[in-house]
Amino acid sequence: MIHSTKLYRNSLFILLTVSIFSAAHFGCKKEKPAEAKLIFKFKLDSTQVRLNNFGQPASIPAGNAGQSPIFNGISAHYIEMAPTMFTQIGQGAILYHQAETTTGGANAIDHSKAVIRKSGETFFEIPIKDVPPGTYEWLRVSLAYQNYNVKLRIDTTIAGFPINQFFDATIASFVGFNTYITNFNINTKNITVNGNKKQGFWGFETTVYSMTIADTGSAPVTTVPNPIFATSPIPPGSCVVTGAFENSPLTITGNETKDIVVEVSLSINKSFEWQDKNPNGWWEPLKGEQVVDMGLRGLIPRIQQ
Repeated sequence: MIHSTKLYRNSLFILLTVSIFSAAHFGCKKEKPAEAKLIFKFKLDSTQVRLNNFGQPASIPAGNAGQSPIFNGISAHYIEMAPTMFTQIGQGAILYHQAETTTGGANAIDHSKAVIRKSGETFFEIPIKDVPPGTYEWLRVSLAYQNYNVKLRIDTTIAGFPINQFFDATIASFVGFNTYITNFNINTKNITVNGNKKQGFWGFETTVYSMTIADTGSAPVTTVPNPIFATSPIPPGSCVVTGAFENSPLTITGNETKDIVVEVSLSINKSFEWQDKNPNGWWEPLKGEQVVDMGLRGLIPRIQQ
């Protein structure tokens, strides 16, 4: 009887010791810290300086007019950071490259895989440990797709009824070098393509009273600002917009413990441009005013503190 009691007490002591040790062990266990990320967010700015292909301030040419669109979403095809103005495209740190396909024949951006984000939303993030350490002065972003609203004016007579009014129109604009599109939504209308479309292809939709109209077209020019065109040119027909990091370059050591957020500010300052045949500054497509340019008008990457 004494032996059994002693054995019971010893077993109870061992059980309590193991329990206390386990509680102390797990209670002191620290969670693994979240890894730092490099995060890119687009900002669409109608007040940012309006640039030409060479990165110089540009006004609207005589005979044309423009407006700053209200954006619904934007997508990029490629993100690269370049150490210097002499770094050729593709030789910097390529961080993002959207899927491409040859389904339509020639190599093209696969629009079905597009990541479309609004201004201020995170477009892409990558663990900093996966970014090559270095100091980067320049950012290159190849834009692929834009969806935005503009205003148009109708001044005509239809079925005996005079119309002199402004209407909202939605534009779905493909600015990448070449895009394979199965189908795409403009606003309420879905357009079937099942083929490749070169840079400048766009869809248009508006509702005039109770009638919704949708159509497609092509802009002959897409402005792509590149301030370092003389030392680091971009391929013709691409939409690789280039800009210097504001204030100071971005340095990556690989030992960062906090996220780095880069605001990619894109100028949409009168980026929707047309031939102003009826010179009043309003887009009037029924008067033959053709769209001539839908390119972004500059890029400023800012490191958020």
